[in-house]
Amino acid sequence: MEYEQIEYAAKGPLGYLTLNNPSKINALSKLMICEIIHALEGIAADETIKVLVIRAAGKHFCAGHFLAEMVNGGVHEYKLIFDQCTRMMQMIHELPQPVIAQVQGIATAAGCQLAAWCDLVVAEEGAQFATPGVKIGLFCTTPGVAVSRAIGRKAAMEMLLTGRYFPAREAKELGLVNRVVALEELEAETDKLANQIAEASRFVLAIGKQGFYAQIDQADNTAMHYAKHTITMNLGAEDAQEGIQAFINKEKPIWKNR
Repeated sequence: MEYEQIEYAAKGPLGYLTLNNPSKINALSKLMICEIIHALEGIAADETIKVLVIRAAGKHFCAGHFLAEMVNGGVHEYKLIFDQCTRMMQMIHELPQPVIAQVQGIATAAGCQLAAWCDLVVAEEGAQFATPGVKIGLFCTTPGVAVSRAIGRKAAMEMLLTGRYFPAREAKELGLVNRVVALEELEAETDKLANQIAEASRFVLAIGKQGFYAQIDQADNTAMHYAKHTITMNLGAEDAQEGIQAFINKEKPIWKNR
């Protein structure tokens, strides 16, 4: 499918979804959201892709929603926008493949939300993260869900209430970002991390990602029982047996992704 505001390409086990409307700071228009959803549906079903990188064309990652589409409408129209955006964010969160956000420039409002819902974030040292909706009368309620799960309540409330921009290194200290590198190293560092992850079985990566998020907000006992069940089922999988046997024999495992 030909896209107007995004691009998608695969390189070996890595998929690259690029926000491609830099003249609008890659704002999440209704069209872009629909195109991302379509791409994610295909990526989820593609067993050759082990890791997805979400990146952006131009100087900036994403400025949030396309605000021109959010004026002079009605509640029903606004609900449709947020329904679709929420669906897109949930798809990223629930995608079987780990997702890495590669962030340059600004990631604001729903753009910050997009980065926060990714499993990992690599940012260039000049990147900035913000939820500035409070300054224009639209509190960043939906971005707050992702941000508060990434950095904790106090820091999230400061971000949401002040709308200030958090530099990449401060965002890393808070837990919103994994790695901070020079701009010229951003692509290489992201690929290095993605390729490191892609050495594992796609099947095991999917189990691990799902299991991590399923247990993270559970009580300790519930989480341990869930994890015990998950690892037991994982051990019975062909890739687990292959990996263990390869380790014992000092060989490289051959993944069957099952």
